[in-house]
Amino acid sequence: MSNREIRILLVEDEEKLARFVELELNHEGYKVTKAFNGRDGFDLATSGDFDLILLDIMLPVLNGMEVLRRLRKTSNIPVIMLTARDETMDKVAGLDLGADDYITKPFAIEELLARIRAVLRKRETATADNKTPNDKILTACGVSLDEMRYTVTVRGVPVDLTKREFDLLHYLLLQKNIVVTRDMLMENVWDYDFDGGTNAVDVYIRFLRTKIDEVFDIKLIHTVRGVGYVIRDE
Repeated sequence: MSNREIRILLVEDEEKLARFVELELNHEGYKVTKAFNGRDGFDLATSGDFDLILLDIMLPVLNGMEVLRRLRKTSNIPVIMLTARDETMDKVAGLDLGADDYITKPFAIEELLARIRAVLRKRETATADNKTPNDKILTACGVSLDEMRYTVTVRGVPVDLTKREFDLLHYLLLQKNIVVTRDMLMENVWDYDFDGGTNAVDVYIRFLRTKIDEVFDIKLIHTVRGVGYVIRDE
């Protein structure tokens, strides 16, 4: 996919900033549509054919978190959150709701462009992988993860996971029987350095264990002390 084929929806209420970002993205060959409040942004996102959404958190009418929450009910389009806040919990909330990445204002346009390229590249890779029939469903210890339907079941029982939990489980299953370090998980699941550090990995491992290991009385995710984690197909 070349830049000139990529359509980006920019939802940002600061009109001067929105115009600046639009001009920079246009210069890179992206096609940009703007919305200045959450309601218009949501309507455009659900009715238009976009490849990526840049979504501010602090928006009038509907805030960005609510727009994302509603959007994720029907769409898995890549979303990068734009926020003036620099608090870890705001970033965690956005990622848990299904954001693919975030960037804190003020930001350098070069960084935004890099993040856009990274998110689109990751999505293209995932789409290409999903075209291989044998890669659609990953299994271990009675757990089945369907890449195409974005679902997880244990012995046929559906398990409700957040996007971050799903991505973490997905990566661990892809590396089944291979021990992965926390740094590897941060690089491949979180994409960028995260302010919470590698402790975020331990937190989300605990979330997965609570929803899967404890509920279904199985030992899915093993800790390798001093190294990281592994799923073994026992």
